[in-house]
Amino acid sequence: MTEVEKLSELRSTVESVLLGKPEVVRQVLVALLARGHVLLEDLPGVGKTVLTRALARSLDCEFSRIQLTPDLLPSDILGVSVYDSQTGRFHFKRGPLFANVILADEINRTTPRTQSALLEAMNEAQVTADGQTHPLGPPFMVLATQNPAEFEGTYFLPENQLDRFMLRVRIGYPSAEVERRILRTQPSRTRLEELEPVMSGEEAIACQQLVDAVEVDDAIMDYILAIAEATRSSGDLTVGLSPRGSLALLQAARASAVLAGRNYVVPDDVKGLAVAACAHRLETKAFLHDGSGGDAEEIFRQILETIPAPR
Repeated sequence: MTEVEKLSELRSTVESVLLGKPEVVRQVLVALLARGHVLLEDLPGVGKTVLTRALARSLDCEFSRIQLTPDLLPSDILGVSVYDSQTGRFHFKRGPLFANVILADEINRTTPRTQSALLEAMNEAQVTADGQTHPLGPPFMVLATQNPAEFEGTYFLPENQLDRFMLRVRIGYPSAEVERRILRTQPSRTRLEELEPVMSGEEAIACQQLVDAVEVDDAIMDYILAIAEATRSSGDLTVGLSPRGSLALLQAARASAVLAGRNYVVPDDVKGLAVAACAHRLETKAFLHDGSGGDAEEIFRQILETIPAPR
């Protein structure tokens, strides 16, 4: 079975549990292929945890779930050095972050200190403790869930933490027809427990390597640069898209091409992932020129529509 066929089987397996959300599943698999991390931001109960567990069960990799709470310390997730009285030495006891697929549940319910402990791990795929560096993965992927900021007991994620997530994905409510199917079949309780791995860790790494070989035409590159420049020159945004954001969009577009069975990027790969890859990296003014409050995602959508895609 080829890598493309394996990816198709993986996609179908996850979609069999998260019903009616094929685009959400596609975006998460894009991040997996692109070696990126995903921030699942939505209301409680719409399937964030189910999606992550379905992906983890479909991959023959080590999975770890971290429930982030206000009293959680950085050492609780990274690990701690323990003294061995028999050898007279300290030994590093690995924390739950040492796995291939990490579910960081309710990341904005823990303190900024613990949130920042994830930075090095997400950016460098390694953990440093007591002067020793410990590699993570491969593959290594963090899927963090986040409740809306207006919910009680939540903390804002700092900008540098948001910037480490390749994509921000919102699941949303299901349609009435899909919700009826959910009520009848309860896939999160029945189908999820029956899932068997369809892809090994080695196969996932091989699929990730395909992304690096995807060709990008100069016109596509100019399109991404035009999007970045438009956000930086917008009068409604105080912070535009950083080079890290442009790289994330490019890598996500390459992964989208692999998922579609192509070795080249088309404009729809970029446009279809631009909001998920870019909007959470932008900051808006408190009030726009017309006196109304501004939402960075909505402003970015408007900017995106003004930039012609290459033919």
